Amino acid sequence: MLDARRRLLRGNDLLSPHGPEIDEQSARAGKSGALRAAVFGMNDGLLSNAALIMGFAGASQNRSLIVLAGISGLLAGAFSMGAGEYVSMRVQREMLERLLHLERRELELDPETEQVELAEIYRRKGLPAELAERVAAEVMKDPDVALDTHAREELGLDPSEGLGSPWGAAISSFVMFGVGALIPLLPFLFASGHGATAASLTLTALALLIMGALTSLLTGKSPVRSAIRQLGIGVAAMAVTYTIGSLLGVTAT
Repeated sequence: MLDARRRLLRGNDLLSPHGPEIDEQSARAGKSGALRAAVFGMNDGLLSNAALIMGFAGASQNRSLIVLAGISGLLAGAFSMGAGEYVSMRVQREMLERLLHLERRELELDPETEQVELAEIYRRKGLPAELAERVAAEVMKDPDVALDTHAREELGLDPSEGLGSPWGAAISSFVMFGVGALIPLLPFLFASGHGATAASLTLTALALLIMGALTSLLTGKSPVRSAIRQLGIGVAAMAVTYTIGSLLGVTAT
């Protein structure tokens, strides 16, 4: 009976103002979180390091200098992304825990008011007043169900999903940024001069097209259009930094 009541009172299909279709879309979006993080992390590394490398290549064809700049950009960006992701996830987790703690205390100290608030939420969603009050009263019979429901309805949180591991997110961001940042650097590890620059541009352009196409899995847009847009943004960024590097290189000489 308790399990049945829990399923009923979660009420995602019955109580959601948009019904099961939107909830199913939300579930798919949640499952795409790992893909989103991987694509964006790799894309950030690719774009930022390609622009940095092209800036140095425009200023000087000194291979050692370009490699040093590329490795520095890779490591600095990867550590920055990893540390930022760790702090962000850690803070979000602590905020979630604090909000749930406060909600639990309110349920313990003033359950009557919390029941009235929940009934009002259901009434705003379109349930008749009498049914809203009955559902709210049923929810409040079980402390775990009450906390779960209030977290979802009042705070917009899903306690069952959690936020994942801060360390896992940090390591993933570090690795994916590093992989992306390595792509424009690879030719300069084995060659030098304008040939290495051309090879770096070619590899980066291909990677940008692939990254753009992958983003279409998240946005639902045309893969071709997303790929071309991504390529355009990347080429523009590299062109700007290469031009600035060339001007600075001429000034320095």
